[in-house]
Amino acid sequence: MKDRAELVVDERLRAAVLLALSKDVDLAPLGLRVGVLNAIVHLCGSAPTPALWEHASRVAGDVPGVRAVVNRISAPGAPLPTRTIHLDLF
Repeated sequence: MKDRAELVVDERLRAAVLLALSKDVDLAPLGLRVGVLNAIVHLCGSAPTPALWEHASRVAGDVPGVRAVVNRISAPGAPLPTRTIHLDLF
């Protein structure tokens, strides 16, 4: 079970990722859903293009403290949502 400090970190990361997505003119209208567990961001929702699918991963991954991004956004021509995990662990 996670301790309170880890929960706070994940909650803050989620808020930071949601803020970053909402500030992006292309991603804000998509209303993407965000979950964070152990500093790994999980993105869900739909995007109209593979370019926006990739852009969402980059924006989320650029938030300081994010360890990895699991992109489960569906988009035409993009990899299946259940198969794409971008891990950049140190």
